[in-house]
Amino acid sequence: MNRVFYIETKDQNKVNLTKILNDHPEIKFVSLMGIDIGGNGTDEKIPISMFIKDMDEMLEIGIQTDGSSVELQGIATLDNARVDLVPDKEVRWFVDYNYDYYCDINGKPVGTLRIPSFLIHNEKMVCSRSILKRTMEGFENRIIKLMEEKPELAKKYGFKSDEIEKVLLTSATELELWVQTPDDKADIEALSTSQTLKEQYWKRTTGLVRTVLEKSIEELENYGLEPEMGHKEVGGIANKVGTTGKLKYVMEQLEIDWKYSTALQTADNEIVAREVIEDVFRRHGLEVTFMAKPLEGVAGNGEHTHIGAAVKLKDGKIINLFTPVDMKKEFLSEIGYGALMGILRHYDIVNPFVSSTNDSFNRLKPGFEAPVCIVTSLGNNKIIPSRNRSILIGVIRDMTNKLATRFELRAPNPLSNTYLVIAATYQAALDGITAVIKEGLSEKELEDIISKKPGEDVFYLEKEKAYRSERDVFEHYTQDERDKLFGNAPATVWENLENLNNGGSRVNLLKEEGAFTEDLIRSYKMVILDKWSNELIGRIIPNNIEILRSFKKLHTDLATDLDVINWEKINTMRVELMKDSTSKLSLFTTIANAIKIKDYETASVKQKEMNDKMTIIRNKYTEYKRNII
Repeated sequence: MNRVFYIETKDQNKVNLTKILNDHPEIKFVSLMGIDIGGNGTDEKIPISMFIKDMDEMLEIGIQTDGSSVELQGIATLDNARVDLVPDKEVRWFVDYNYDYYCDINGKPVGTLRIPSFLIHNEKMVCSRSILKRTMEGFENRIIKLMEEKPELAKKYGFKSDEIEKVLLTSATELELWVQTPDDKADIEALSTSQTLKEQYWKRTTGLVRTVLEKSIEELENYGLEPEMGHKEVGGIANKVGTTGKLKYVMEQLEIDWKYSTALQTADNEIVAREVIEDVFRRHGLEVTFMAKPLEGVAGNGEHTHIGAAVKLKDGKIINLFTPVDMKKEFLSEIGYGALMGILRHYDIVNPFVSSTNDSFNRLKPGFEAPVCIVTSLGNNKIIPSRNRSILIGVIRDMTNKLATRFELRAPNPLSNTYLVIAATYQAALDGITAVIKEGLSEKELEDIISKKPGEDVFYLEKEKAYRSERDVFEHYTQDERDKLFGNAPATVWENLENLNNGGSRVNLLKEEGAFTEDLIRSYKMVILDKWSNELIGRIIPNNIEILRSFKKLHTDLATDLDVINWEKINTMRVELMKDSTSKLSLFTTIANAIKIKDYETASVKQKEMNDKMTIIRNKYTEYKRNII
């Protein structure tokens, strides 16, 4: 009998589950997977015999744990720590296999049935999954209400509000990753040169990487994710072959994509995909990283996130809410324009959920096609869809398929909390949709509004900003022009979180229809602030110290005056960065002291200074080494 990789909702009942588990003795454990506010998935091992015995109770009321195992700061406190994990029976469950442990009955890998679940505290759902679930429900309620209030809009698209069976929020993510052989050090210069020469992008994969990529795609098929494509990305260098004829040095960037699904299932699927890919590569002696910027100076890992909205009618017909009636005359429908305007207008409120780590900001720097400007592109004309890869959020259109119209948010990375990214994006979109429908503007009027020039006073959007560009924003505009047109992008986690503190009443849009709550927003800020500050002191500064200590004087009697000057500049910067004196503290110590007294603004300012100087000193040391005989 073949292995079970997933269990659909129709089989998530005691009778069918008992049969499946009895027929598959290799499935030895059950794990209720809750996703806390920090994006971490729980994974506890419950013996399958206990699960079968207590199945009724576990499926209905779940299991208990305490707040020490999850990130719910300010919610699950020391004096009120109980948290329940309750199964979600409206999404697919999946089986996680351990290929290092085999069942003694049938010799198959031992599996754990992982059940996506909600975290409950004081009888309230307090997890990332619950926020997205409430977002989906609230979006549906608002759309139906708006259609009832504006029946002429529904009629325009060929239906009546009472014919709606379901509002469908569909999403998808594109997963980029770096793969390498363990312990091999990156040659940044070689990687940067290869990237500039475009020696890797979409090239044919070879050897072990090809084998494991193909196996990963097959495994994703087993889990029902319907993978659509796997290919090389822009980063990487040619592999080296050892004396045995096998590859001994691998450093490549890959991308793997799979089919869209409902918003909540999409976020669950992404967790499955990351774990499957990581396991398959590890079994073949390769390491995978999903970090946003694992290597400075070369391409980072993005995770373009697609969002769409449609209605399913009672007769089974599906109508894309973002697609205009005549695609040859309009880019988007009124609802589509409203959604796009909402995301752009409120992206400073969405961004704290998109970019929440030091690593994410290492990727989001001008260049490398980094989407840092709050701007969109509709396309050069309505007949032939185009793509502008320099903008934050693009419109994806297919003239042969009305259901394909959607938005691609380019800023997330593989370690962004996809549940919260999608939830916050839809909440912003819903605000724009509501405003546009109530105003009753036409598609032509909305296209003019979103195409406004800075200084034009228009409906909904900010007067001093521009929101559309069909040109490469990095090539066509200077940094000062970008800042003026599209706003200053935050450069640290602290600056980004401050948007939630300084956003005023606009932050309330996250709480519309009950999606986010005040407690969860506060908890999120505590979690992210804690991670940022602790990583600064405990990891980033110590790593930088090791880098600076590795910079050694290399020139000898054959040195030129340039060698001496370069080394003196490097040494001066080393002292400024890491060495204290009685009269002056180093930059590293200044940051650490600011964190200790919770002067986060100073820590943020000094972090930017530190990052800039570390980039400069790395480049200077590379130049210095290059001139040594």
